[in-house]
Amino acid sequence: MDKFTITPLEQWHVPLGGQEIELQQIDFAAGGMSMLRVRIREGRRFTIFDLDPVTAQAWGDAMCRWAQAQPGKEPA
Repeated sequence: MDKFTITPLEQWHVPLGGQEIELQQIDFAAGGMSMLRVRIREGRRFTIFDLDPVTAQAWGDAMCRWAQAQPGKEPA
């Protein structure tokens, strides 16, 4: 039996840097909280973060605050 299940959520291509960013949900067979996996591909290299819900929320909020503060940004 698999130790965890991966569910793809979102995927983007960063136009300026060429990176591929993918968000995945990780659910463990033994139960417990789900994790958010952030995979960043740069050429053949991968950077992977597994985030708990509290950290994912804090990171997402910080990114939204930054994006909304940028000049020329349309209000959401």
